[in-house]
Amino acid sequence: MREAIPKPLGAVTLLCLLTSMYLIFSWVPTEASMGIVQRIFYIHVSSAAVAFGGFFLGGFAAIAYLASRNATRDDLSVACNEVGLLFACVNLITGCLWAKPVWGVYWAWDARLTSMLLLALIYAAYLILRQSIEEPGQRAVVCAVVSVFGMVDVPIVYMANRWWRTQHPAPVLGGGGSLDPRMTFVLFFTMFSLALLYWCLVRQRRNLEALGRTTDALRRQVQAAS
Repeated sequence: MREAIPKPLGAVTLLCLLTSMYLIFSWVPTEASMGIVQRIFYIHVSSAAVAFGGFFLGGFAAIAYLASRNATRDDLSVACNEVGLLFACVNLITGCLWAKPVWGVYWAWDARLTSMLLLALIYAAYLILRQSIEEPGQRAVVCAVVSVFGMVDVPIVYMANRWWRTQHPAPVLGGGGSLDPRMTFVLFFTMFSLALLYWCLVRQRRNLEALGRTTDALRRQVQAAS
């Protein structure tokens, strides 16, 4: 079995994460209207970007599984989706923490927030299905279909505050807004750092899934022989 997290990858990831924290809390300028609470923005947006990318990876791995029935593709799909859900939850939590001082409430049922919550619920249901279906082949097929369905929902979440009027602010990148160059640099550096963390977690989770599949196969052999 391959090494879950190579030491160089782990070291670079840790260094990038620490650097991101320094840039966010000590280097980047404070936003004029919202003040220091705006620094949540870098984690909030970056975690959403990583979650979206993770769900796409999980969806493509699911399509590859449906085409090949190669169990390693299913291992990759569940790893990508489970870690993607973790980052989606980080996005939702940081959004609530940001909303309270700015909007006066932790949550508003607008299109962007509601669609993001729905996306997280789709992948929570995906994980529940994986625990509910015992036969490995059937479990992998059903979960692959759910994974593809969830992947299709990602562009809807991304475009929600473009298609509908929402309380959520308009996008600052590619949507007519603008950022101080230092803010843009820190945002993309934080995305890169969280993407490295995402891949480290995916590698670890994929190995655990492969071990679980091997253990399940051995258990079935013992039960058949007894």
